[in-house]
Amino acid sequence: MEFDIVVVGAGPAGLSAAIRAKQVATQRGEELSVCVIEKGAEVGAHILSGNVFEPRALNELIPDWKTVVHMAPPLRQSGNYVISLGMLCRWLAEQELGVDIFPGFAAAAPVICEDTGAVKGVQLQDVGIAKSGAAKDTFEPGMRLLGKQTILTEGARGSISEDVMARYGLRDGVSPQHYGLGVKEVWEIPEENHVAGTVVHTVGWPLDMSTYGGSFIYHMKPNLIHIGMVVGLGYSNPWMSPYQEFQRFKHHPRVKAILEGGKCISYGARVLNEGGVQAVPKLTFPGGMLAGCSAGFLNVPKIKGSHTAMKTGMLAGEAAAEALIDAPEVSKVWCAPGQPWRTADLVRAGETRHLPGLALHGCLLLQVSPVPDVPSAAGTGDQRQGALDLQVDGARQRVHQAGGGVQEDRDPKPDGVYSFELLENLIRSGVNHEHDQPAHLKVKPEKADVPLKVSLEKYAGPEGRFCPAKVYEYVPDESGDGMKLQINAQNCVHCKCCSIKTPQEFIKWTVPEGSGGPQYAAM
Repeated sequence: MEFDIVVVGAGPAGLSAAIRAKQVATQRGEELSVCVIEKGAEVGAHILSGNVFEPRALNELIPDWKTVVHMAPPLRQSGNYVISLGMLCRWLAEQELGVDIFPGFAAAAPVICEDTGAVKGVQLQDVGIAKSGAAKDTFEPGMRLLGKQTILTEGARGSISEDVMARYGLRDGVSPQHYGLGVKEVWEIPEENHVAGTVVHTVGWPLDMSTYGGSFIYHMKPNLIHIGMVVGLGYSNPWMSPYQEFQRFKHHPRVKAILEGGKCISYGARVLNEGGVQAVPKLTFPGGMLAGCSAGFLNVPKIKGSHTAMKTGMLAGEAAAEALIDAPEVSKVWCAPGQPWRTADLVRAGETRHLPGLALHGCLLLQVSPVPDVPSAAGTGDQRQGALDLQVDGARQRVHQAGGGVQEDRDPKPDGVYSFELLENLIRSGVNHEHDQPAHLKVKPEKADVPLKVSLEKYAGPEGRFCPAKVYEYVPDESGDGMKLQINAQNCVHCKCCSIKTPQEFIKWTVPEGSGGPQYAAM
Protein backbone atom coordinates (compact mmCIF):
# COMPACT_ATOMS: atom_id res chain seq x y z
CA MET A 1 0.00 0.00 0.00
CA GLU A 2 1.30 3.43 -0.91
CA PHE A 3 0.77 6.68 0.99
CA ASP A 4 2.25 10.13 0.96
CA ILE A 5 3.21 9.90 4.64
CA VAL A 6 3.62 6.80 6.79
CA VAL A 7 3.76 7.33 10.56
CA VAL A 8 5.00 4.51 12.81
CA GLY A 9 3.43 4.62 16.28
CA ALA A 10 0.05 5.99 17.39
CA GLY A 11 1.31 7.80 20.47
CA PRO A 12 1.05 11.55 21.08
CA ALA A 13 3.88 12.32 18.64
CA GLY A 14 2.65 10.09 15.83
CA LEU A 15 -0.98 11.16 16.02
CA SER A 16 0.03 14.83 16.23
CA ALA A 17 2.27 14.40 13.18
CA ALA A 18 -0.55 12.83 11.17
CA ILE A 19 -3.15 15.40 12.23
CA ARG A 20 -0.85 18.34 11.52
CA ALA A 21 0.11 16.99 8.10
CA LYS A 22 -3.56 16.76 7.12
CA GLN A 23 -4.21 20.24 8.51
CA VAL A 24 -1.42 21.74 6.40
CA ALA A 25 -2.63 19.96 3.28
CA THR A 26 -6.18 21.20 3.86
CA GLN A 27 -4.97 24.76 4.42
CA ARG A 28 -3.03 24.58 1.15
CA GLY A 29 -5.96 23.13 -0.76
CA GLU A 30 -4.10 19.89 -1.36
CA GLU A 31 -4.79 16.20 -0.70
CA LEU A 32 -2.26 14.04 1.13
CA SER A 33 -2.77 10.42 2.12
CA VAL A 34 -1.51 9.80 5.67
CA CYS A 35 -1.50 6.52 7.57
CA VAL A 36 -0.52 5.67 11.14
CA ILE A 37 0.35 2.11 12.13
CA GLU A 38 0.24 0.92 15.73
CA LYS A 39 1.48 -2.42 17.10
CA GLY A 40 -1.00 -2.37 19.99
CA ALA A 41 -4.37 -4.04 19.58
CA GLU A 42 -5.93 -0.58 19.73
CA VAL A 43 -4.73 2.98 19.97
CA GLY A 44 -3.56 3.61 23.52
CA ALA A 45 -3.05 -0.08 24.37
CA HIS A 46 0.73 0.37 24.73
CA ILE A 47 0.73 3.94 26.04
CA LEU A 48 2.06 4.45 29.57
CA SER A 49 2.94 7.73 31.20
CA GLY A 50 2.57 9.50 34.56
CA ASN A 51 0.83 11.80 33.42
CA VAL A 52 0.71 15.47 34.34
CA PHE A 53 -0.09 16.96 30.96
CA GLU A 54 0.97 20.41 29.80
CA PRO A 55 -1.55 21.45 27.13
CA ARG A 56 0.49 23.95 25.09
CA ALA A 57 0.97 21.68 22.10
CA LEU A 58 -2.66 20.51 22.22
CA ASN A 59 -3.77 24.15 22.30
CA GLU A 60 -1.86 24.70 19.06
CA LEU A 61 -2.95 21.47 17.38
CA ILE A 62 -6.67 21.57 18.25
CA PRO A 63 -7.42 25.04 19.68
CA ASP A 64 -11.04 24.23 20.56
CA TRP A 65 -10.29 20.97 22.33
CA LYS A 66 -11.81 22.17 25.60
CA THR A 67 -15.25 22.27 24.00
CA VAL A 68 -15.11 18.63 22.99
CA VAL A 69 -13.11 16.83 25.67
CA HIS A 70 -13.15 16.81 29.46
CA MET A 71 -10.03 16.36 31.56
CA ALA A 72 -9.36 16.52 35.24
CA PRO A 73 -9.47 20.00 36.82
CA PRO A 74 -6.51 22.28 36.11
CA LEU A 75 -3.74 22.06 38.67
CA ARG A 76 -2.01 24.91 40.39
CA GLN A 77 0.96 23.67 38.38
CA SER A 78 0.53 26.35 35.72
CA GLY A 79 -2.73 25.06 34.31
CA ASN A 80 -1.65 21.49 33.67
CA TYR A 81 -3.92 18.45 33.85
CA VAL A 82 -3.78 15.00 35.43
CA ILE A 83 -4.78 12.66 32.62
CA SER A 84 -4.47 9.19 31.16
CA LEU A 85 -2.23 9.62 28.15
CA GLY A 86 -3.65 6.45 26.61
CA MET A 87 -7.14 7.94 26.79
CA LEU A 88 -5.89 11.18 25.21
CA CYS A 89 -4.37 9.18 22.34
CA ARG A 90 -7.66 7.37 21.84
CA TRP A 91 -9.41 10.73 21.65
CA LEU A 92 -6.87 12.12 19.16
CA ALA A 93 -7.40 9.07 16.98
CA GLU A 94 -11.12 9.77 16.87
CA GLN A 95 -10.75 13.20 15.30
CA GLU A 96 -12.25 13.16 11.81
CA LEU A 97 -9.33 14.42 9.74
CA GLY A 98 -9.00 11.74 7.09
CA VAL A 99 -6.03 9.93 8.65
CA ASP A 100 -5.92 6.17 8.13
CA ILE A 101 -5.05 4.48 11.45
CA PHE A 102 -4.19 0.78 11.48
CA PRO A 103 -3.92 -0.68 15.01
CA GLY A 104 -2.75 -4.24 15.47
CA PHE A 105 -0.01 -4.03 12.83
CA ALA A 106 3.61 -4.18 13.94
CA ALA A 107 6.27 -2.48 11.83
CA ALA A 108 9.21 -4.89 11.77
CA ALA A 109 11.81 -3.15 9.61
CA PRO A 110 12.41 -0.14 7.38
CA VAL A 111 12.06 -0.63 3.64
CA ILE A 112 15.19 0.72 1.94
CA CYS A 113 15.24 1.84 -1.68
CA GLU A 114 17.97 -0.12 -3.48
CA ASP A 115 18.74 2.74 -5.84
CA THR A 116 18.93 5.69 -3.44
CA GLY A 117 19.49 4.06 -0.06
CA ALA A 118 16.60 6.08 1.36
CA VAL A 119 13.82 4.81 3.63
CA LYS A 120 10.66 4.39 1.57
CA GLY A 121 8.33 2.89 4.15
CA VAL A 122 8.12 -0.04 6.55
CA GLN A 123 7.72 -3.79 6.37
CA LEU A 124 5.01 -5.20 8.63
CA GLN A 125 5.64 -8.32 10.69
CA ASP A 126 4.54 -11.64 9.24
CA VAL A 127 1.79 -13.41 11.16
CA GLY A 128 1.11 -17.11 11.50
CA ILE A 129 4.71 -18.27 12.04
CA ALA A 130 5.16 -21.06 14.59
CA LYS A 131 7.92 -21.18 17.19
CA SER A 132 9.65 -23.71 14.97
CA GLY A 133 9.78 -21.16 12.16
CA ALA A 134 7.30 -23.06 10.01
CA ALA A 135 4.28 -21.37 8.47
CA LYS A 136 0.97 -22.20 10.17
CA ASP A 137 -2.43 -22.38 8.50
CA THR A 138 -2.98 -18.78 9.58
CA PHE A 139 0.18 -17.52 7.86
CA GLU A 140 -0.02 -14.13 6.18
CA PRO A 141 3.06 -12.29 4.93
CA GLY A 142 3.53 -8.81 6.30
CA MET A 143 2.55 -6.02 3.94
CA ARG A 144 4.79 -3.17 2.90
CA LEU A 145 3.45 0.29 3.65
CA LEU A 146 5.32 2.67 1.39
CA GLY A 147 5.49 6.41 1.89
CA LYS A 148 7.18 9.37 0.28
CA GLN A 149 8.01 10.36 3.84
CA THR A 150 8.25 8.07 6.87
CA ILE A 151 7.95 9.55 10.36
CA LEU A 152 9.18 7.34 13.20
CA THR A 153 7.42 7.92 16.54
CA GLU A 154 7.81 4.56 18.26
CA GLY A 155 8.65 5.91 21.71
CA ALA A 156 11.86 5.44 23.69
CA ARG A 157 14.21 2.80 22.26
CA GLY A 158 11.97 2.09 19.26
CA SER A 159 13.34 -0.86 17.30
CA ILE A 160 13.10 0.66 13.81
CA SER A 161 14.29 4.03 15.09
CA GLU A 162 17.38 2.40 16.59
CA ASP A 163 18.11 0.60 13.30
CA VAL A 164 17.69 3.80 11.29
CA MET A 165 19.89 5.82 13.66
CA ALA A 166 22.63 3.21 13.30
CA ARG A 167 22.26 2.90 9.50
CA TYR A 168 22.52 6.64 8.84
CA GLY A 169 24.84 7.58 11.71
CA LEU A 170 22.31 9.89 13.31
CA ARG A 171 23.97 9.56 16.72
CA ASP A 172 27.50 10.29 15.49
CA GLY A 173 29.02 12.97 17.70
CA VAL A 174 25.98 13.05 20.01
CA SER A 175 26.10 12.46 23.76
CA PRO A 176 24.94 8.96 24.76
CA GLN A 177 21.28 8.66 25.65
CA HIS A 178 20.40 7.97 29.29
CA TYR A 179 17.38 5.90 30.27
CA GLY A 180 15.16 5.23 33.24
CA LEU A 181 12.62 2.49 33.87
CA GLY A 182 9.18 3.60 34.96
CA VAL A 183 6.98 1.13 36.87
CA LYS A 184 3.41 2.24 37.44
CA GLU A 185 0.04 1.22 38.88
CA VAL A 186 -3.41 2.78 38.72
CA TRP A 187 -5.57 2.49 41.82
CA GLU A 188 -9.19 3.19 42.62
CA ILE A 189 -9.30 4.66 46.12
CA PRO A 190 -12.03 5.82 48.50
CA GLU A 191 -13.25 9.36 47.91
CA GLU A 192 -12.15 10.45 51.38
CA ASN A 193 -8.51 9.70 50.44
CA HIS A 194 -8.73 11.47 47.08
CA VAL A 195 -8.09 15.14 46.27
CA ALA A 196 -8.37 15.66 42.51
CA GLY A 197 -5.37 17.45 41.03
CA THR A 198 -2.96 16.64 43.85
CA VAL A 199 0.58 15.95 42.60
CA VAL A 200 3.39 14.47 44.71
CA HIS A 201 6.98 13.83 43.58
CA THR A 202 9.73 12.36 45.75
CA VAL A 203 13.37 11.45 45.41
CA GLY A 204 15.37 9.33 47.80
CA TRP A 205 13.99 6.45 49.85
CA PRO A 206 13.70 3.58 49.13
CA LEU A 207 16.52 4.23 46.63
CA ASP A 208 19.97 4.90 48.05
CA MET A 209 21.94 8.09 47.43
CA SER A 210 23.90 6.52 44.57
CA THR A 211 20.77 5.57 42.61
CA TYR A 212 19.02 8.17 40.46
CA GLY A 213 15.24 8.04 40.58
CA GLY A 214 12.07 8.96 42.37
CA SER A 215 8.34 8.42 42.66
CA PHE A 216 5.12 10.13 41.62
CA ILE A 217 1.55 10.12 42.94
CA TYR A 218 -1.13 11.86 40.85
CA HIS A 219 -4.79 12.18 41.86
CA MET A 220 -7.11 12.00 38.84
CA LYS A 221 -10.87 12.43 38.79
CA PRO A 222 -13.08 10.83 39.86
CA ASN A 223 -11.16 8.64 42.35
CA LEU A 224 -8.04 7.33 40.58
CA ILE A 225 -4.43 7.39 41.74
CA HIS A 226 -1.58 7.15 39.24
CA ILE A 227 1.37 5.97 41.31
CA GLY A 228 4.78 4.82 40.19
CA MET A 229 8.54 4.98 40.40
CA VAL A 230 11.25 5.78 37.87
CA VAL A 231 14.73 4.33 38.42
CA GLY A 232 17.67 5.48 36.31
CA LEU A 233 19.15 2.49 34.51
CA GLY A 234 22.69 3.56 35.32
CA TYR A 235 22.44 1.90 38.75
CA SER A 236 25.32 -0.44 39.61
CA ASN A 237 23.86 -2.86 42.18
CA PRO A 238 23.03 -6.05 40.22
CA TRP A 239 20.72 -7.25 43.00
CA MET A 240 18.36 -4.31 42.74
CA SER A 241 14.87 -4.77 41.34
CA PRO A 242 13.06 -1.52 40.36
CA TYR A 243 9.78 -3.40 40.70
CA GLN A 244 10.56 -4.45 44.26
CA GLU A 245 11.72 -0.94 45.15
CA PHE A 246 8.35 0.37 43.98
CA GLN A 247 6.46 -2.27 45.97
CA ARG A 248 8.48 -1.30 49.03
CA PHE A 249 7.69 2.38 48.48
CA LYS A 250 3.97 1.71 48.86
CA HIS A 251 4.57 0.42 52.40
CA HIS A 252 5.57 3.88 53.61
CA PRO A 253 2.92 5.02 56.12
CA ARG A 254 2.00 8.16 54.16
CA VAL A 255 1.58 6.22 50.95
CA LYS A 256 -0.37 3.42 52.62
CA ALA A 257 -2.72 6.03 54.07
CA ILE A 258 -3.60 7.18 50.54
CA LEU A 259 -4.08 3.66 49.18
CA GLU A 260 -5.94 2.29 52.22
CA GLY A 261 -9.25 0.76 51.21
CA GLY A 262 -8.35 1.04 47.54
CA LYS A 263 -7.87 -1.46 44.74
CA CYS A 264 -5.08 -1.76 42.17
CA ILE A 265 -6.69 -1.98 38.71
CA SER A 266 -3.77 -1.67 36.30
CA TYR A 267 -0.02 -2.27 36.14
CA GLY A 268 2.63 -1.53 33.54
CA ALA A 269 6.19 -0.45 32.84
CA ARG A 270 8.13 1.47 30.18
CA VAL A 271 11.59 2.94 29.70
CA LEU A 272 12.00 6.67 29.14
CA ASN A 273 14.74 8.89 27.80
CA GLU A 274 16.59 11.05 30.33
CA GLY A 275 19.52 12.43 28.34
CA GLY A 276 18.11 15.84 27.44
CA VAL A 277 18.81 17.94 24.39
CA GLN A 278 22.49 17.00 24.18
CA ALA A 279 21.46 13.37 23.61
CA VAL A 280 19.00 14.14 20.79
CA PRO A 281 20.32 12.70 17.50
CA LYS A 282 20.12 14.20 14.05
CA LEU A 283 16.42 14.09 13.30
CA THR A 284 16.21 13.72 9.52
CA PHE A 285 17.38 10.85 7.36
CA PRO A 286 16.90 10.07 3.66
CA GLY A 287 13.19 9.54 3.28
CA GLY A 288 11.97 10.57 6.70
CA MET A 289 12.53 11.83 10.23
CA LEU A 290 12.33 11.05 13.94
CA ALA A 291 9.95 12.70 16.42
CA GLY A 292 8.84 12.36 20.02
CA CYS A 293 10.52 9.91 22.36
CA SER A 294 12.04 7.96 19.46
CA ALA A 295 14.45 10.88 19.36
CA GLY A 296 14.52 11.57 23.11
CA PHE A 297 12.30 14.63 23.60
CA LEU A 298 11.61 14.31 27.32
CA ASN A 299 12.11 17.18 29.76
CA VAL A 300 13.50 15.48 32.87
CA PRO A 301 13.41 18.42 35.32
CA LYS A 302 9.76 19.08 34.46
CA ILE A 303 9.00 15.33 34.53
CA LYS A 304 7.04 15.81 31.32
CA GLY A 305 7.41 14.67 27.73
CA SER A 306 3.94 14.41 26.22
CA HIS A 307 3.78 18.06 25.19
CA THR A 308 7.23 17.97 23.58
CA ALA A 309 6.34 14.69 21.87
CA MET A 310 3.22 16.33 20.44
CA LYS A 311 5.07 19.47 19.40
CA THR A 312 7.91 17.66 17.67
CA GLY A 313 5.35 15.41 15.97
CA MET A 314 3.47 18.48 14.76
CA LEU A 315 6.66 20.00 13.40
CA ALA A 316 7.55 16.75 11.65
CA GLY A 317 4.09 16.43 10.10
CA GLU A 318 4.12 20.05 8.99
CA ALA A 319 7.60 19.77 7.45
CA ALA A 320 6.71 16.54 5.63
CA ALA A 321 3.45 17.96 4.26
CA GLU A 322 5.01 21.22 3.10
CA ALA A 323 7.93 19.41 1.49
CA LEU A 324 5.66 17.00 -0.38
CA ILE A 325 3.54 19.87 -1.64
CA ASP A 326 6.48 22.13 -2.57
CA ALA A 327 9.39 19.76 -3.24
CA PRO A 328 10.09 16.04 -3.68
CA GLU A 329 11.79 15.54 -0.31
CA VAL A 330 12.34 17.19 3.04
CA SER A 331 15.24 19.64 2.76
CA LYS A 332 14.89 21.67 5.93
CA VAL A 333 15.62 20.62 9.49
CA TRP A 334 12.29 21.00 11.21
CA CYS A 335 13.80 21.48 14.66
CA ALA A 336 15.65 24.63 13.61
CA PRO A 337 15.24 27.96 15.47
CA GLY A 338 11.77 29.43 15.37
CA GLN A 339 10.21 27.09 17.92
CA PRO A 340 11.43 28.80 21.08
CA TRP A 341 9.26 27.12 23.70
CA ARG A 342 10.06 23.63 22.48
CA THR A 343 13.82 24.32 22.37
CA ALA A 344 13.95 26.15 25.71
CA ASP A 345 11.91 23.38 27.28
CA LEU A 346 14.67 20.85 26.60
CA VAL A 347 17.93 22.74 26.74
CA ARG A 348 18.62 21.98 30.42
CA ALA A 349 16.88 18.63 30.59
CA GLY A 350 20.08 16.61 30.66
CA GLU A 351 21.68 18.54 33.51
CA THR A 352 19.60 17.16 36.38
CA ARG A 353 20.86 13.63 36.92
CA HIS A 354 22.50 14.63 40.21
CA LEU A 355 21.29 16.34 43.37
CA PRO A 356 22.96 19.74 42.70
CA GLY A 357 21.35 19.77 39.27
CA LEU A 358 17.94 19.04 40.77
CA ALA A 359 18.38 21.86 43.26
CA LEU A 360 19.51 24.31 40.60
CA HIS A 361 16.44 23.56 38.54
CA GLY A 362 14.17 24.37 41.44
CA CYS A 363 12.91 20.85 42.18
CA LEU A 364 11.47 20.25 45.62
CA LEU A 365 13.32 17.34 47.22
CA LEU A 366 11.20 15.32 49.57
CA GLN A 367 13.34 12.90 51.55
CA VAL A 368 10.78 10.42 52.82
CA SER A 369 11.68 8.60 56.03
CA PRO A 370 12.00 4.81 55.77
CA VAL A 371 9.60 2.46 57.49
CA PRO A 372 11.40 1.14 60.58
CA ASP A 373 9.90 -2.36 60.59
CA VAL A 374 10.53 -3.21 56.90
CA PRO A 375 14.05 -4.39 55.93
CA SER A 376 15.90 -2.45 53.25
CA ALA A 377 15.16 -3.59 49.70
CA ALA A 378 18.86 -3.31 48.93
CA GLY A 379 19.97 -5.29 52.01
CA THR A 380 22.28 -4.25 54.80
CA GLY A 381 25.46 -2.33 54.09
CA ASP A 382 27.46 -5.57 54.14
CA GLN A 383 25.01 -7.30 51.80
CA ARG A 384 25.01 -4.32 49.45
CA GLN A 385 28.78 -4.18 49.29
CA GLY A 386 28.90 -7.91 48.81
CA ALA A 387 26.53 -7.68 45.89
CA LEU A 388 28.68 -5.03 44.26
CA ASP A 389 31.77 -7.20 44.73
CA LEU A 390 30.27 -10.37 43.28
CA GLN A 391 32.81 -12.82 41.98
CA VAL A 392 32.27 -15.61 39.46
CA ASP A 393 32.34 -18.50 41.93
CA GLY A 394 30.06 -16.82 44.44
CA ALA A 395 27.47 -15.94 41.84
CA ARG A 396 27.49 -19.45 40.36
CA GLN A 397 27.15 -21.00 43.82
CA ARG A 398 24.16 -18.82 44.69
CA VAL A 399 22.45 -19.69 41.42
CA HIS A 400 22.88 -23.43 41.92
CA GLN A 401 21.74 -23.26 45.53
CA ALA A 402 18.59 -21.45 44.43
CA GLY A 403 17.91 -24.04 41.75
CA GLY A 404 17.95 -21.63 38.85
CA GLY A 405 17.48 -18.13 40.16
CA VAL A 406 19.08 -15.87 42.67
CA GLN A 407 16.61 -15.29 45.45
CA GLU A 408 17.59 -13.33 48.52
CA ASP A 409 15.17 -12.65 51.35
CA ARG A 410 15.68 -8.94 51.72
CA ASP A 411 12.47 -7.52 50.20
CA PRO A 412 9.24 -7.26 52.15
CA LYS A 413 6.97 -10.17 51.38
CA PRO A 414 4.06 -8.93 49.23
CA ASP A 415 0.95 -8.65 51.35
CA GLY A 416 -1.55 -8.77 48.47
CA VAL A 417 -3.07 -5.51 49.68
CA TYR A 418 -0.49 -2.79 49.04
CA SER A 419 2.25 -4.84 47.38
CA PHE A 420 2.00 -7.76 44.98
CA GLU A 421 3.93 -10.66 43.54
CA LEU A 422 5.15 -9.64 40.10
CA LEU A 423 3.28 -12.30 38.14
CA GLU A 424 0.09 -11.51 40.05
CA ASN A 425 0.45 -7.86 39.14
CA LEU A 426 1.34 -8.66 35.55
CA ILE A 427 -2.20 -9.92 34.98
CA ARG A 428 -3.36 -6.33 35.52
CA SER A 429 -1.39 -5.23 32.45
CA GLY A 430 -3.63 -7.31 30.20
CA VAL A 431 -0.52 -8.67 28.49
CA ASN A 432 -1.16 -11.29 25.86
CA HIS A 433 0.81 -12.75 22.96
CA GLU A 434 0.14 -15.56 20.53
CA HIS A 435 2.13 -18.31 22.26
CA ASP A 436 3.06 -20.26 19.14
CA GLN A 437 5.29 -17.68 17.50
CA PRO A 438 9.05 -17.09 17.48
CA ALA A 439 10.24 -15.16 20.52
CA HIS A 440 10.54 -11.47 19.70
CA LEU A 441 13.31 -11.16 22.30
CA LYS A 442 16.47 -12.64 20.84
CA VAL A 443 20.02 -13.09 22.08
CA LYS A 444 22.23 -11.38 19.53
CA PRO A 445 24.23 -14.08 17.67
CA GLU A 446 27.51 -12.33 18.34
CA LYS A 447 26.63 -12.24 22.07
CA ALA A 448 25.60 -15.89 22.39
CA ASP A 449 28.05 -16.58 25.24
CA VAL A 450 27.24 -13.43 27.21
CA PRO A 451 24.16 -14.65 29.15
CA LEU A 452 25.99 -17.55 30.82
CA LYS A 453 29.60 -16.40 30.77
CA VAL A 454 29.06 -12.75 31.75
CA SER A 455 25.56 -12.03 32.97
CA LEU A 456 25.11 -15.17 35.06
CA GLU A 457 28.65 -15.83 36.23
CA LYS A 458 29.67 -12.26 36.95
CA TYR A 459 26.38 -10.59 37.95
CA ALA A 460 24.12 -13.55 38.86
CA GLY A 461 21.65 -12.80 36.07
CA PRO A 462 20.40 -9.25 36.80
CA GLU A 463 17.83 -9.44 33.99
CA GLY A 464 15.85 -11.75 36.26
CA ARG A 465 15.49 -8.80 38.65
CA PHE A 466 15.31 -5.67 36.51
CA CYS A 467 12.73 -7.02 34.05
CA PRO A 468 9.31 -5.77 35.26
CA ALA A 469 7.49 -8.71 33.64
CA LYS A 470 9.56 -11.75 34.71
CA VAL A 471 10.55 -12.50 31.14
CA TYR A 472 14.05 -13.75 31.98
CA GLU A 473 15.07 -16.55 34.29
CA TYR A 474 17.95 -19.02 34.53
CA VAL A 475 16.90 -22.63 34.82
CA PRO A 476 18.75 -25.98 34.76
CA ASP A 477 19.59 -27.10 31.24
CA GLU A 478 18.57 -30.43 29.73
CA SER A 479 21.62 -32.19 31.17
CA GLY A 480 20.85 -31.03 34.68
CA ASP A 481 24.49 -30.11 35.17
CA GLY A 482 24.40 -26.56 33.87
CA MET A 483 22.14 -23.57 33.47
CA LYS A 484 20.40 -21.93 30.54
CA LEU A 485 18.58 -18.65 29.96
CA GLN A 486 14.84 -19.10 29.58
CA ILE A 487 13.01 -16.24 27.82
CA ASN A 488 9.30 -16.05 28.67
CA ALA A 489 8.50 -13.71 25.79
CA GLN A 490 4.75 -14.06 26.31
CA ASN A 491 5.11 -11.99 29.53
CA CYS A 492 6.71 -9.00 27.80
CA VAL A 493 5.05 -5.59 28.34
CA HIS A 494 7.27 -3.96 25.68
CA CYS A 495 9.11 -1.75 28.15
CA LYS A 496 12.43 -2.18 26.19
CA CYS A 497 14.51 -2.31 29.40
CA CYS A 498 16.27 -5.53 28.39
CA SER A 499 17.66 -3.93 25.23
CA ILE A 500 19.43 -1.41 27.46
CA LYS A 501 20.32 -3.05 30.77
CA THR A 502 21.42 -6.59 29.89
CA PRO A 503 25.22 -6.90 30.18
CA GLN A 504 26.77 -5.89 26.85
CA GLU A 505 23.21 -5.27 25.60
CA PHE A 506 22.95 -8.91 24.56
CA ILE A 507 19.20 -8.77 23.83
CA LYS A 508 17.86 -7.62 20.47
CA TRP A 509 14.29 -6.35 20.86
CA THR A 510 12.11 -7.02 17.83
CA VAL A 511 8.37 -6.74 17.40
CA PRO A 512 6.04 -9.71 17.95
CA GLU A 513 2.94 -10.29 15.85
CA GLY A 514 0.66 -7.28 15.77
CA SER A 515 -1.78 -6.85 18.69
CA GLY A 516 0.61 -8.64 21.07
CA GLY A 517 1.72 -7.04 24.32
CA PRO A 518 -0.06 -5.17 27.10
CA GLN A 519 -3.61 -3.89 26.93
CA TYR A 520 -3.50 -0.79 29.13
CA ALA A 521 -6.91 0.63 29.90
CA ALA A 522 -6.19 3.91 31.70
CA MET A 523 -2.41 4.38 31.78
